[in-house]
Amino acid sequence: MTELLRMSALELLQGYQDKQFSPVDAAQAMLRQIERCNPVVNAFNLVDAETTLNLARDSEQRYQQGNTKGLLDGVPVAIKDVFLTPQWPTIKGSKTIDPKSTLGKEAPSVAALNRNGAVPLGKTTTPEFGWKGVTDNPVDGVTCNPWNPEKTAGGSSGGSAAAVPLGMGPLALGTDAGGSIRIPAGFSGLVGLKPSFGEVPHWPASPFGTLAHAGPMTWTVPDCALLMNVLAEADSRDTNAIPRRNIDYLSALNGEPEDLLRGVHIAFSATLGYVQVDREVEESVRAAAKLLQSLGAEVTEVAPGFDDPLAAFGHLFYGGAANALRDIGKKQRSLMDPQLVAVSEKAAQLSMLDYLEAVNERAGLCERMAAFHKKYDLLLTPTLPITAFKAGREVPEDWPSTRWPSWTPFTYPFNMTGQPAISVPCGFDGAGLPIGLQLVAARFNDTAVLQAAHAYQLAAPLTDKRPALFDEHVEQGAATGASL
Repeated sequence: MTELLRMSALELLQGYQDKQFSPVDAAQAMLRQIERCNPVVNAFNLVDAETTLNLARDSEQRYQQGNTKGLLDGVPVAIKDVFLTPQWPTIKGSKTIDPKSTLGKEAPSVAALNRNGAVPLGKTTTPEFGWKGVTDNPVDGVTCNPWNPEKTAGGSSGGSAAAVPLGMGPLALGTDAGGSIRIPAGFSGLVGLKPSFGEVPHWPASPFGTLAHAGPMTWTVPDCALLMNVLAEADSRDTNAIPRRNIDYLSALNGEPEDLLRGVHIAFSATLGYVQVDREVEESVRAAAKLLQSLGAEVTEVAPGFDDPLAAFGHLFYGGAANALRDIGKKQRSLMDPQLVAVSEKAAQLSMLDYLEAVNERAGLCERMAAFHKKYDLLLTPTLPITAFKAGREVPEDWPSTRWPSWTPFTYPFNMTGQPAISVPCGFDGAGLPIGLQLVAARFNDTAVLQAAHAYQLAAPLTDKRPALFDEHVEQGAATGASL
């Protein structure tokens, strides 16, 4: 069982082909791991073992008949509870959504998984409507960090992030409108990619508009590339999707680290010129920059030269929150996360000129980064300036601001620009909490961030290190995920 839980998606696929084990074996092992670990971290808010095992048996039969389906046949996947799944309700952590109203509908990413034979494990927890950088909601309670359940897993894709390190699935889906893939990837010690805007089709359109991306969360970079090959499949329902480029992201990773980094110009900035960063975080990311340089990349310490766009991002993002709540009345709002209601009501008072000023600032940021990437292929930063803090809080204790974007300054600028950005584990702090590095490339150069991340992970692998909870015996019902 433990061996299957440690395997990457690519290793599972090879094992299926070689008939060493079957998709049913893998699904059963991961369902048992969910039963053991989920009471502690609250990664999944819905598990339907019968459906999962039936789909695994269908896959097993296809392997027996030599008639496999797509790129992920039999691979278990955790699905964030903002993606529509036809067989399961999608409630987005909210008491205001009628679960039955969402059945029979399928998001593009879910449809792509189904076309490729993936086996869904269940739905993973999210803050209400995915509105913040930590994960708790009025329906499901608090999601905790797999390395230390007293800490947050991050958010809004916190459930997906908590699942992967604990072997509750090698692949997971996340969304990211301000860092919601990369924040929990950084805090929880896994790989998380926010693709270029439009590369992964997304439907229905997010209330957060063009800030919102869908993408993969995995244990290894090759698995991330494999899942990207699936998620990037065409879906005509997304009117913002770019024309399909049919890039084989997995094949693009072939080669040694030196091959992948040869001739690559990397700008390293520990602070973006304005961020206060924890000492251990900066030391870890600075060591990663030196390692990439030793492997052949040309690394220059330089900031991209923009001021903190937090105010503009706040107008755009919280305007999206107000958009999400536009049809929700006062009575239903009383059932919601009160902080989500507060920020949405405040944003609803913005004038059109306030919003357009933020749009103008966003356009200027896009232009600056486009010019920056004419000289530098990649920008390397910390994913986050801090490591995970106490679960159940929006901000760390004694933090000067009350809102989550104040501690995520490395992520939200690149939602505004639509660039690809990936978080990869690069170490641990003195308390054993993960530290992540972020790699950002010019828009539509998703291959570059995957190649550099893979080169780093090959040279400095942390994939053999799992949380203590991975192997510990867990008493059923000993949950630390608290209700709001």
